[in-house]
Amino acid sequence: MRIDLMTREYPPEVYGGAGVHAAELTRALRRFAEVRVRAFGNPVAEPHTTGYGVPDSLRDANPALRSLGIDVRIAADARGADLVHSHTWYANAAGHLAALVHGIPHVMTMHSLEPLRPWKAEQLGGGYALSAWLERSAVEAAAGVIAVSSAMRDDICEVYPQVDPGRVHVIHNGIDVENYRPDHGTAALDRLGIDPGRPIVLFVGRVTRQKGLHHLLRAGFELHPEAQLVLCCGQPDTPEIAAEVDALTEELGRARTGVVRVDEMLDPRSLRQLLTHASVFVCPSVYEPMGIVNLEAMACGTAVVASAVGGIPEVVEHGRTGLLVPLERDPRSESGEPADPARFAGALAEAVNTLLEDRDLRARMGREGRRRVETEFTWDHAALKTIEVYKSLTR
Repeated sequence: MRIDLMTREYPPEVYGGAGVHAAELTRALRRFAEVRVRAFGNPVAEPHTTGYGVPDSLRDANPALRSLGIDVRIAADARGADLVHSHTWYANAAGHLAALVHGIPHVMTMHSLEPLRPWKAEQLGGGYALSAWLERSAVEAAAGVIAVSSAMRDDICEVYPQVDPGRVHVIHNGIDVENYRPDHGTAALDRLGIDPGRPIVLFVGRVTRQKGLHHLLRAGFELHPEAQLVLCCGQPDTPEIAAEVDALTEELGRARTGVVRVDEMLDPRSLRQLLTHASVFVCPSVYEPMGIVNLEAMACGTAVVASAVGGIPEVVEHGRTGLLVPLERDPRSESGEPADPARFAGALAEAVNTLLEDRDLRARMGREGRRRVETEFTWDHAALKTIEVYKSLTR
């Protein structure tokens, strides 16, 4: 069986959870089937992996149109595949077009839903309407849909009622437990100016409204004064959100010591060391279909504080591997912001402080988190379930 896997992100151009998913799932799938990767950009040289740049005629076009131009090239090259598997709206059109042109099944993994991310209009402008249309067209026609959590499956069925629920399969993300494991080295902390003698509250994520960093920064004013707040920030979605986060970070830095911001893509070893040394890992997302980063923290033996949204409660077990913070949404907000932002920030701070004050509880949650990922969230398990979906569609 030949599978053509289509994705925007693939090493070395990975900036989010979908890229990690595509890379790790590919590695596991190749034990069971022939997998050819077709990715945006210039992937690392490896067999059966092809990168696609933006067509010259579209270099000045809206980002969504540039993506569609790449999708057309990818779809043309999928000739001969038994099945195509796309990830995120960026590549969904490639899978949809390939299915139509070559008469083969299209499976798409949905890591998020465009209609539930209206803040993307800030980033894409009119391209957001195009990205939403591409996603809808692809999911309603796909032979199979993979949701990364049960909560995500519920969202798919609600947002896209034309999709037969029988075609939607839940397959959780996995984690590489060999790459993500406790690492007590301090080279990364030394290089970044982080004091290993003070408690560390750690955030890792993109600077986007979805990840809720602005709420964590407001919570920072209420954290125990001895704690350091370490923010590992990815590329901002827009200049506006970048400016908001910059201003909050500067304000917090004037109010307390130990605010450390890291604006770089960390290598695996450095990230592993930060996750291991963190007293608490915080995921304050307002929208999170799954949240691989929580699995990464748990695999490194670190307790997690996270908002109880989307698929996070399927990963972080409240009271066992971390603490979940309820988020009551503002019904007037299209972007899922909390009804009372100050209350949400206060609840985040309270949960973090609870763990900072109880070393034994943190240690127990860290051990349970590691045990949970080892038994329930491996990429081999995800790959085998994905192969079952492939087989059901190609018989």
